[in-house]
Amino acid sequence: MVVSAFRRPQDQFDNTPLPMPWSAANLAAVFGPDVGFGRSLVNSSVVAGTTTLLTLVIGVFSAYALARLRFRFKNAVLGVVIATSMFPGISLIVPLLKLFTGIGWINTYQAMILPSLSFALPLAVWNLTMFFRQLPFELEQAAMVDGCSRGQAFRRIIVPLAAPGVFTTAIITFIAAWNEFIIALSMVNEKEMRTATVAISTFTGAYGFDQPFGTQMAAGVVVTVPLVVVVLVFQRRIIAGLTTGGVK
Repeated sequence: MVVSAFRRPQDQFDNTPLPMPWSAANLAAVFGPDVGFGRSLVNSSVVAGTTTLLTLVIGVFSAYALARLRFRFKNAVLGVVIATSMFPGISLIVPLLKLFTGIGWINTYQAMILPSLSFALPLAVWNLTMFFRQLPFELEQAAMVDGCSRGQAFRRIIVPLAAPGVFTTAIITFIAAWNEFIIALSMVNEKEMRTATVAISTFTGAYGFDQPFGTQMAAGVVVTVPLVVVVLVFQRRIIAGLTTGGVK
């Protein structure tokens, strides 16, 4: 992908392992004034960032309740939560499209955020629940003996200790929301609201008559490289969080 991104448009099908010569024409085309790819990156950042934030807020509280509080059918609730992740998301596109059309949400951020949130929450709740169950109850009880309320013990003791699991969940959720395509394609038809993945599918080439392979590869590099860097930098925390959360 990187090699194709730096080939000239007329050299896309060359068999050489490296571009000869190197060219930035595809990158220039990606960020051309009429393409609007920069705005698409902003849209992707807003959707992925908001989805991640909401997933963490809802997921942390839900997982804490499932892991720490005692109530009837707790395991059944957790089973239902994880079972919803097996539901094919694409089957919800048409009902959601009709619903969002009726309430005027087409071409809005919330039309992309809410479906992504519903798909991300089951895995987040499951992973965080398993992580919270690994934390000793004695730490929370000791804090409450020292005068902390349950909320204070949760905020000052449990959340900091659960940081690896929360961080792992955040990374996984952000990557999934960043790469999401079907929802963004279905719920948005205005150029100004396209996410980066949808924008890539609309590229026509560095010039009007070119094949789009070069520009699509260049845009793919722009979209993918930041995620690769994040995963490489934080891979130990991600693995540690997944391992701890998956022990049960």
